[in-house]
Amino acid sequence: MSKAPRVGCGVVLLKDGAILLIQRLRQPEAGSWSLPGGKVDWGEPTPVAAAREVAEELGVVAQDLKLLCVVDLIDQGDGDHWISPVYLADSFTGEPALMEPHKHAAFGWFPLGDLPAPLASSAAVAAQALKTGS
Repeated sequence: MSKAPRVGCGVVLLKDGAILLIQRLRQPEAGSWSLPGGKVDWGEPTPVAAAREVAEELGVVAQDLKLLCVVDLIDQGDGDHWISPVYLADSFTGEPALMEPHKHAAFGWFPLGDLPAPLASSAAVAAQALKTGS
């Protein structure tokens, strides 16, 4: 059986020097603090998927999305391979709320120098990209 990578997406929301992270209840990386985001649907451009996922998960509208980095999450044990473009939202409207409590345990704002553990790989790569500007 041939396996193919799946496509996901993530969004970095910043406020007063802090990044918004959500704690995942489901695999991949259950229990980790991650970026809001999710699966890209067939025919859906990744920036559109990223904005949709943020609205579904947190009830906010992400605006002016710009590509920050691309994350490869390869878990040989589970047989998963996700490719996830991560976007930086220049702004957002609305007040974040936990819209999918069956998928996420919590959310919070964290300073880039004091991120929670365990940290999902997408959040770690995005935080490094923010710190280095690449």
